[in-house]
Amino acid sequence: MMIKWLVDKIKDAIAPPKPINTIYWQPEWSSFLDEKVIFYQTLDQKDKKIFEERVRLFLETTPVEAGQFEVNDEDKLLVASSAIIPVWGFPDWDYFNVQKVYLLPAAFNEQFECGQADSVFTGMVGKGPMSGKLALSKPALHLGFANAYDKHNVGIHEFVHLLDMADGDCDGFPERLKKYAYALPWFELIEKKITEIENKQSNIGDYGATNKAEFFAVASEYFFERPEMMQKKHPDLYQALTDFYQQDVMHIAAGMKPRKKAP
Repeated sequence: MMIKWLVDKIKDAIAPPKPINTIYWQPEWSSFLDEKVIFYQTLDQKDKKIFEERVRLFLETTPVEAGQFEVNDEDKLLVASSAIIPVWGFPDWDYFNVQKVYLLPAAFNEQFECGQADSVFTGMVGKGPMSGKLALSKPALHLGFANAYDKHNVGIHEFVHLLDMADGDCDGFPERLKKYAYALPWFELIEKKITEIENKQSNIGDYGATNKAEFFAVASEYFFERPEMMQKKHPDLYQALTDFYQQDVMHIAAGMKPRKKAP
């Protein structure tokens, strides 16, 4: 493990710095975040300023582009919010493993084509020639923040994969966030929770049973959207994710507006 840790440190030291495109915060961006991002809404004024600065720094070093439409500020703010929320407990975190984010107009396939029979993906971390790139469906990105009750947020999901991959493996255990000794009980918990999903004894999304990496991403969406529900229904998982992310996310539950019941 010491050798792997040393290799990681050397990689970080020799990695070329990302180019910086200076961005100045606009007052209307704060209003947009306050309207659309519950995580931001529930922060105090000091932490809101910190969140804004981290969003700004992310956007300075990570271009958000699209080939079929013009990317607007709201798109960029939601992408950056998706990135910052999972690492809020790690002030110095740098997404060194993503150089660019691409937005597509709809769900897409593995060739990033929309409108095909197999266009079923709304988010994907690139591999091979697309390494260092992240693709997201723009409608799905916005829906993830518009509906804060469904335990789904594709932006957060994909950035959690990038966290997971920071140690070189997408295996459902973000080694850089936790000591390796924690891996065994975490994987045992994952196996238990996946079995519950497979046996229809869980309210965690079925996609979480795909593999350990997808479970970690799906469970993280749940954690950041419905923490109070997770604490009640999956207290062991809630505590494990609280330890991973070093965040008290109950402020999110406190800030959620009650849904109106249909008459």
